[in-house]
Amino acid sequence: MLITSTVTVVSIFAATLSMVSFVPQAWSVIKSRNTDEISLKMYVITVAGFVAWLIDGILLMQWAMIGQNIICLSLSTLILVMKLLPQQHKEAVAETLTPKFVSEDP
Repeated sequence: MLITSTVTVVSIFAATLSMVSFVPQAWSVIKSRNTDEISLKMYVITVAGFVAWLIDGILLMQWAMIGQNIICLSLSTLILVMKLLPQQHKEAVAETLTPKFVSEDP
C-alpha cells in the first residue's frame, strides 16, 4: 500500500511540474508579444507529442493522463500559435488574454 501511495504522489508531482513548466513561457509570450527566441520546430514536436499522449490516454481511458495532456497541449499550442501569427494578430490575442488588472495603469 505504501508503494502505491508513493507512486501516486510522485506521479501527481511529476504531472504538476510538466503542466506548470509551460506557464512561464506562455505568460512571457502574452506579456511581451515576442516569439523571436522560440524554436518553431521544438514547439511543433512538443504539440505533436502531447497529441500522441492525449490519444494514448483516451485509448487507455486514463483520465489523469487525459487531463494533464489537455492542459499541456493547450499551453504549448498557445505558444506555437503565437509563434506562427503575424505581429498584428499576436497583439490582438495577447490583449484578449491579458487580465484587466494586469493591463490597467495604477
